[in-house]
Amino acid sequence: MSYPPPRYEGDTGEVSAVFRAHTQPPDLSYGGRDIHYLATGRTTQGAYGLYRWDFGPDESGPGPHFHKTISESFFVLRGTVRLYDGRGWREGREGDFLHVPPGGVHGFRNVVGEPASMLLLFTPGAPREEYFETLAELAAGRELGEEEAAAFFLRHDNYEP
Repeated sequence: MSYPPPRYEGDTGEVSAVFRAHTQPPDLSYGGRDIHYLATGRTTQGAYGLYRWDFGPDESGPGPHFHKTISESFFVLRGTVRLYDGRGWREGREGDFLHVPPGGVHGFRNVVGEPASMLLLFTPGAPREEYFETLAELAAGRELGEEEAAAFFLRHDNYEP
């Protein structure tokens, strides 16, 4: 394996880093969840998307599903997050990590009645923000018809096993 071709062709470097303070409010909050858009596919030129997902104490999170075009990785920052690895549910605790390649069945849930936090990494950087924002609208009472729901999940590369 080797390094990919250069994406920057200059000789001196440039000032282009983006800093996000831990005190910045979440980009999206709903149903006791706070989602922080740390690095979106747009800001990384499609390389990856990185999000911090803070759970409230209520049970929440998707059941088993898979993606055909993206991988997804989970890193538990604090608390306990139940992670589905395709074989069964595992108790993910601080420092635990789960990587799911494209096609891998997975899911995640907070079920212990305590707040928890994790990082979600998608590669390549798909536009997950609209997916998360629509989930918030659905939690607030928006309804999708059967065809609209099927198109929504297809557009966002979400499939049930």
